[in-house]
Amino acid sequence: MQLDLTDKTVLVTGGTRGIGRAIVEAVAEAGARVAFTYRSSTEDADALRRALEARGTEVLAFQGNAADAEAAQTAVDAVLAAWGRLDVLVNNAGITRDNLMLRMSEDDWDAVLDTNLKSVFNFAKAAYRPMMKQRRGKIINLSSVVGVMGNPGQTNYAASKAGIIGFSKSLAKELGSRGVTVNVIAPGYVETDMTAALPEKAREAMLAAVPLGRPATPQDIAAAVLFLAAPGADYITGHVLHVDGGLAM
Repeated sequence: MQLDLTDKTVLVTGGTRGIGRAIVEAVAEAGARVAFTYRSSTEDADALRRALEARGTEVLAFQGNAADAEAAQTAVDAVLAAWGRLDVLVNNAGITRDNLMLRMSEDDWDAVLDTNLKSVFNFAKAAYRPMMKQRRGKIINLSSVVGVMGNPGQTNYAASKAGIIGFSKSLAKELGSRGVTVNVIAPGYVETDMTAALPEKAREAMLAAVPLGRPATPQDIAAAVLFLAAPGADYITGHVLHVDGGLAM
């Protein structure tokens, strides 16, 4: 299987920490030019950019809110201006604001849907025409096992992640004739800052349901992204790849 991304350009949203950072590092290691977005972690973004540049990777970093359509368009336009094309878009930006629905505020609902789902629309729309003109491109959207199975206290998060799946399947049908693929990765329980904030009992219960008996690492998810981004996955589109240790079986 060819996992070489030499001379490819990749844009990753939410790329400074956890899964996003692992994705940025994986595609850079495979030879790609990498751009990533971040919202507030300026120190992390600067450190990541310097580390990648030190090993010879061409890097662009953009600060902004992924839920803002103008910010998405600006980032895509800057990638095209710098490198002439966008080969792979990875929509990874996401947040949680968990609570039982009875106690969930409208602000918490809106914030999660905007960051997790609207951001996917924003960046995919910005990449739509350039990828069509190229007659080639890959859009990889990060969903979650919660978007497939549901989870109490996460109605907003589950709705956003389930929405990504339906969105991606529809977009895959729109873009297929132009050689552009759209796929989804649905991680399970992954060791990140986000999951570390979950109550201990919730983490234990989720881990007990994983047949492989361990949480995923961010690198496990990045490896799946690299597979879909590479030439060996050119004939895969509209697919949801579960990287969850068997949790969703």
